[in-house]
Amino acid sequence: MTDLHYLRLLSRSYPTALSASAEIINLNAICCLPKGTEYFFSDLHGEYDAFSYLLSSASGIIRDKIEDLFSRSVSVKEREELAMLIYSPADTLARFRGDLDDEAYDNWCRIAIYRLVQVCKVVSSKYTRSKVRKKIPPNFSYVIDELLHADTEENKERYYEEIICSIVTTGTSEAFIIQFCSLIRECSVDMLHILGDIFDRGPHADRILDELRRFHDVDIQWGNHDITWIGAYLGNQTCVASVLRRGVSYNNFDQLEDGYGINLRPLSMFAAEVYRDDPCERFAPHILDENEFDPVDAALASKMHKAMFIMEMKLEGQLLRRHPEYGLEDRVLLSHIDFSAGTLELDGRTYPLLDRSFPTVDPADPLKLSEEEQELMDRLTASFQHSNLLGKHIRFLLSHGGMYKVVNGNLLYHGCIPMTADGAFESISLDGKYLSGRAYLDALDAKVRAAFYAPAGSMERESAVDLCWYLWMGPKSPLFGKSKIAAFERYFIAEPETHVEIYNPYYTQVQQRAVCEMILREFGLDPAHSHIVNGHVPVKEREGESPIRGDGLLFVIDGGISKAYQRQTGFGGYTLIYNSHHLALAQHKPYSQIKDNPRNSAPSVRIVETVPKRVLVGDTDTGAKLREQISCLQDLLTAYREGVIKEQNE
Repeated sequence: MTDLHYLRLLSRSYPTALSASAEIINLNAICCLPKGTEYFFSDLHGEYDAFSYLLSSASGIIRDKIEDLFSRSVSVKEREELAMLIYSPADTLARFRGDLDDEAYDNWCRIAIYRLVQVCKVVSSKYTRSKVRKKIPPNFSYVIDELLHADTEENKERYYEEIICSIVTTGTSEAFIIQFCSLIRECSVDMLHILGDIFDRGPHADRILDELRRFHDVDIQWGNHDITWIGAYLGNQTCVASVLRRGVSYNNFDQLEDGYGINLRPLSMFAAEVYRDDPCERFAPHILDENEFDPVDAALASKMHKAMFIMEMKLEGQLLRRHPEYGLEDRVLLSHIDFSAGTLELDGRTYPLLDRSFPTVDPADPLKLSEEEQELMDRLTASFQHSNLLGKHIRFLLSHGGMYKVVNGNLLYHGCIPMTADGAFESISLDGKYLSGRAYLDALDAKVRAAFYAPAGSMERESAVDLCWYLWMGPKSPLFGKSKIAAFERYFIAEPETHVEIYNPYYTQVQQRAVCEMILREFGLDPAHSHIVNGHVPVKEREGESPIRGDGLLFVIDGGISKAYQRQTGFGGYTLIYNSHHLALAQHKPYSQIKDNPRNSAPSVRIVETVPKRVLVGDTDTGAKLREQISCLQDLLTAYREGVIKEQNE
């Protein structure tokens, strides 16, 4: 029998044999429901508009339900309008309100509510009524619950019709429709998996994280971009400089200043003064999105970009000197420059520099920040650490995130499992121990948490915070897995061979089924029933690359949701969908095309694996937890019946 102390605690929630029996019945019934839909994203890179649309549409799942329900009774145009209403209710309502008179608009709302009820019944059919009730917006909880079930009961037809008429006549139809559409969207996706790189390049990672915090069931596998933001919030100045350099270079001023409240005025003043005679042409920002609240002149942004990069190189060199165990002395590039000749020694060769203006660099001590630079970095770091919203987002990344996740037979991680050229797990030194595979990722996960939770000022914390930078771009980092980030070379050296970043052997080895099987077994999974899902490296499908590797065991779902990658990939990103019938890969159009032509927004969906029998809740990780609960409740029931624990009847 389960530990008696635990059973006594359990009896507080189930004080009688009858209440314990009722819960056993309930949990057994839940195990027989179909599993909910899992939805996988990777490499969002701040693209809030694209992410919000793809999440709202559930990669075409909602549109498929509409087709199943109404393809024979409703016109194509009306089916498209119903889909857009569910995806973007406020915008759709505003459009129809402007096109119709009051009577026609009320009638349109009445019909829309009838149809929304039918869609909601279908997408919520996998759940218990109690689970659906928990998702229902509180303002209309009673009304929505009645609409979802009243018309199935005899003698309630007029009651059902009167509810809808009253919604319209009381003038609450718009608020009701908006909240009802939200419920449909929530019921369409049961679990949300984000495989890293929420931050950088795109304009609003802050809004993505706000959206994720509102979602009912979400997990995050950290990406290397995310980990630098964690390091920046924890006060690592190398990470602060790295994050700001990328933010400035991609014109993300709205996110930095308006979103997170990072005060960039000291940086702009410093850059304008120090680089006033330098056009900084090689540091022109990538303007993929215009700023709404904090527009910055491109010429000034170029100067800010260069100022941040030089400080980043200095701080990076200092960090690498603190950590010779990283083995990256060759990346302390400022120390390899001959400033009088304007050349850089790299890998045994000497290259001329395209830009020789280094007004803040002392050739005698090139890694030392000037007094003004140090004061600026202290102020910028304080701004990161005092950002209330960023603090909430970093805590969310820690509470809902990790280096990897095993869920329902799938292994999720962002980048790679470091490997050798012969296909074995690479053994890597960390804190005096050689680790590989799962043990290495577990140790890194613990180190990231130590960066946040270890005592302030302790060596453990300082070492762990510095490791956040290594995880961003270290060759043995499973979040990165390349020889280097060749940013300095791209800025300062013309020769293209210096720009090459060599990938870890993992990225070619996983083309082999045997290697993927080895990885799955390393994480306790059966290759016959499991898959690997990861991102990090955009799939160049227009060049013949496939997102499916290892004979169908691995899916790379970084397909270019970020506009910065769409020239390489040729489309607008992948999402992966795992429901009770199959595993499907959706390829999306770029969001710019969807926005311009929302009726032509359907993704290309291919079923990559069909399950032999429908997957039930009882077949999932949730089902395993429910069976544990059932076992404990059965022990409690036995304890009640044998008198070991007394019932608490009123």
